[in-house]
Amino acid sequence: MAHRGSCHCGAIAFDVDADIEGVMECNCSLCSRRGYLLWFVPRAQVRFVAGEEASGVYRFNRMHIGHHFCPTCGCAPYAAADGPDGTPMVAVNVRCLEGVDLHGLAITRIDGRSL
Repeated sequence: MAHRGSCHCGAIAFDVDADIEGVMECNCSLCSRRGYLLWFVPRAQVRFVAGEEASGVYRFNRMHIGHHFCPTCGCAPYAAADGPDGTPMVAVNVRCLEGVDLHGLAITRIDGRSL
């Protein structure tokens, strides 16, 4: 299934061609403040329509994950890093996808504060 995602102002926009089988809710200092619900997909399944090169990037802790945000509206629609096997991955903030019923998603809670 195809999903369209974007920041609030639309400067960052992307399509993801995959089914959402579940999302992750992390309680680390950043995810809990931003209210992320993250869906991990291989980077090859994400096609940026606008703004990939213009996004701001924030890294913290181990500096491994690039948390991308729009410098205009401040919305954070995705993060990017290599997975444990080296595959480039995107963590899509499903709250930034159009038409997704958040109440119907299977949520796995991760204790990121303890990592």
